[in-house]
Amino acid sequence: MTARTQRNRLLAAGAVAASLTLGLTACGSSGSSSGSSAGANASATVPAVSADPSLAALVPADVKSAGKVVVATDASYAPNEFKDDKGNIVGMDVDLATAIAKKLGLTADVQNATFDSIIPGITGKKYTLSMSSFTDTKEREATVDMVTYFSAGTGAAVKKGNPEKVDPKDLCGKKVAVQTGTTQADSIKDTINPACVKAGKPTVPNDGDKFDLQTDVTQALVSGRDQVMLADSPVVDYAIKQTNGQLEKVGDVTDTAPYGVVLAKGSDLTKAVQGAVQSLMADGTYKSILEKWGVQAGAIDKPVVNGATS
Repeated sequence: MTARTQRNRLLAAGAVAASLTLGLTACGSSGSSSGSSAGANASATVPAVSADPSLAALVPADVKSAGKVVVATDASYAPNEFKDDKGNIVGMDVDLATAIAKKLGLTADVQNATFDSIIPGITGKKYTLSMSSFTDTKEREATVDMVTYFSAGTGAAVKKGNPEKVDPKDLCGKKVAVQTGTTQADSIKDTINPACVKAGKPTVPNDGDKFDLQTDVTQALVSGRDQVMLADSPVVDYAIKQTNGQLEKVGDVTDTAPYGVVLAKGSDLTKAVQGAVQSLMADGTYKSILEKWGVQAGAIDKPVVNGATS
């Protein structure tokens, strides 16, 4: 997800002790805890979605004539967006994007993309929008619009039993696996390592062991290449489940913040997407999708346009 940095939510450096904690969230939302994916049921069905004429009327003419929205997602971030065993792109964000499009009388053309290419693809009009676990931040809002729809935070995982005795509140000198471009990657470079230097401790090597795909992040931990991984909380939960007990969570979820649907800055489609998300919340579709993927604890009540606080 990348959003995962450009899923980026930088914190001002405070006291050294506070700065040594997991500083940022890749995804997240204001004030609610991360969703657990323990109850995920990918084969579950969700209610059929019909177009809302009042929302469809808000769709810009060029999008309406195309009949679709081109949705970019980095399909390596299960359970939010990933490829199933048949190569289909699936996940919470994919189901929500499909439902949003239907509310607007459109179809969703979901395309896989590397996380750090997505925002440039939005500004360059390659994609209509993105749902890829992007944290809504002030930095991102400077170049794109974001419609909030979910809440998550940063989680940490280690090998079962924590043989390296990793303390997520003090990662100085630890080998930490993260996805390239994520908030977690930025937190190491901009918050954790500067605090380690200030405290006279060794830094996280190379500002973290960075991988383009979250699946490779997880594998680096499982193989013992790295001692701990940082990722969005629902992604950590899902990785623990999928690795059949080889990993465990350590520490608390930190820095909850909202995910946002990414659209071009000032897009006429932004209000339509906000309305579609609100409608899906009202009719129960939103809840059903989150329950399908076991992430219902990350539900929010109201989508906001450009509502980042940091």
